[in-house]
Amino acid sequence: MTRAADTDTRSGGADDLAARAAELVRDAVLGDLARRVVADCGADVGLVGVPHPGRAAREPDGMVLRHWAGTRADLLHDLVVPAGTGLGGRALAERAPTWVPDYRAATTISHHYDAAVTAEDLYAMLTVPLVHGGTVHGVVYASLRSVVPFGDVRIAAVGRLAAAATLALAGAAAWSGPAGRSALPSTPLTRREHEVLRWAATGRTNPEIAAQLGLTRNTVTGYLKGAMHKLGVRNRTELALVARESGLLEAARAARVS
Repeated sequence: MTRAADTDTRSGGADDLAARAAELVRDAVLGDLARRVVADCGADVGLVGVPHPGRAAREPDGMVLRHWAGTRADLLHDLVVPAGTGLGGRALAERAPTWVPDYRAATTISHHYDAAVTAEDLYAMLTVPLVHGGTVHGVVYASLRSVVPFGDVRIAAVGRLAAAATLALAGAAAWSGPAGRSALPSTPLTRREHEVLRWAATGRTNPEIAAQLGLTRNTVTGYLKGAMHKLGVRNRTELALVARESGLLEAARAARVS
């Protein structure tokens, strides 16, 4: 009886860790998407809305603007956008990209958010829904502080970023359900690499991990680099994703509890 309870507790802990890791991946992907819309696509402001209350849904009734880059004011921050309202709400409802050269003068959308848009001095706006397999993961906005038509080049560039982000979000969402495992690394991770990996997957920084495990920052960095090399990944986000899919996070958790 006790062993069964212990198994359930450990399983619940692994599920909690997986949910936390998936949340970290989503935040990292969406935050990066907002920044790259500005850096790579020539937009003045990048915004990303996530389905309210923050979970992907097949029929979301609205979203919240959770990620932004290039904003000057905060009226668009954490703004709730019901489906069908404004340009982003329209993209959410129709599941199709939409754009206007002058948001304030547009007659094809509602004008619920004119005060926030005016505060940011925005005019041209493009929105692209993040949809994968019928599931809506959010909407990305690319906005300009001038009245200009969106050309095919910029629309395609935002679309490519949105498509890449959507694939990553779909992968993170799949963690909550049954999924196939990636192959384990040919060279097994050491106990310390397992420990550092587990803490890194929960969002801890290298200094925080060092303090937790009684190691130096350089030592933590070395363990992380070793784990990344063995798993064939390039950054912490990919590290958490591959570790979860291959079962390494559960293994690290079990090793710690036993």
